[in-house]
Amino acid sequence: MDGARKESENGSLLIDASSHFPLVDPFSQPLHFIESWNFHLLSALMFLVTSLSLFENFIVIFITVKFKQLRQPLNYVIVNLSVADFLVSLVGGTISFLTNLKGYFYMGHWACVLEGFAVTFFGIVALWSLALLAFERYVVICRPLGNWHFKGKHAALGIAFVWVFSLIWTIPPTMGWSSYTPSKIGTTCEPNWYSGKYNDHTFIITLFTTCFIMPLLVILGSYGKLMRKLRKVDAQGRLGSVQKPERQVARMVVIMILAFLICWTPYAAFSILVTSHPSIELDPRLAAIPAFFSKTATVYNPIIYVFMNNQFIYFSSLLTSAGSNLGQLQYESKSTQDQTSGPGDQPRSDPATYPGTCVLFY
Repeated sequence: MDGARKESENGSLLIDASSHFPLVDPFSQPLHFIESWNFHLLSALMFLVTSLSLFENFIVIFITVKFKQLRQPLNYVIVNLSVADFLVSLVGGTISFLTNLKGYFYMGHWACVLEGFAVTFFGIVALWSLALLAFERYVVICRPLGNWHFKGKHAALGIAFVWVFSLIWTIPPTMGWSSYTPSKIGTTCEPNWYSGKYNDHTFIITLFTTCFIMPLLVILGSYGKLMRKLRKVDAQGRLGSVQKPERQVARMVVIMILAFLICWTPYAAFSILVTSHPSIELDPRLAAIPAFFSKTATVYNPIIYVFMNNQFIYFSSLLTSAGSNLGQLQYESKSTQDQTSGPGDQPRSDPATYPGTCVLFY
């Protein structure tokens, strides 16, 4: 242990990692060789990320509940994403802030299991919500099923699938298939990446496949087909005069895919690396970076998927309006909704027909 401490003091990113636990009991004291300012910095970062995430996602949920025009089937998954991100921050962000403030996971073993499960579960719900969002956009805009209409029950089924599927792959560590253990830095808990046991290896590989590779393929496939469809639509096609320039659509798709990859690729790559090489020597501070990246998604998900959405922007402006201005805006909102509906039809929620909106941001 002294050798490992000297290496760390010399600035190396390598320590003795022969165990999946840190060199000291993470439930009783901080790591000896990491100065307290490192934990305080992590605590400050988690406070910032958690505060922004809770505020942004609460606003999304509040606006949707307040304005019935936003309670359309195509917006259900956006709210679901915000709920999942809110819960990740409420549980994982708050606990991480407090434990880093102390420098170790002082809350004990069962709190560790709870935090590891909750963060993994809600995180995967959010991740699969992004995949569901991409698939729904493809189905609504490209209409591979012909005249089939996307309704509330379809959105509800999709959301139910996301929650059940995520639960299936995050509950096993609480029942004996692998486990949730303290991270290398000892202030958060996560799936047991570092164990060399077959039981843990099979779980990590399964989790990686079902909760990273599969949603990534759905996102790439859905947006890829969507882009090909848009290239085939001319100025007089189905999208008509509300079609945005193709380069703008392409830019939005690239932003979505890059955001997904930036958030989840470090975490996924790290999990595979330490699973395939459980004795790899990594400084705990370096090992904490991928998990931090994944938590930042709760901040920029609302920005990309909601606050770049013209509908949400429009109704957000109502919250800052007062008196007669609010009444006028509500009247205009109703008029806009009526204009997007045909005679005898329900108000359209099709992004391709909503005036003034990019086809990717309904």
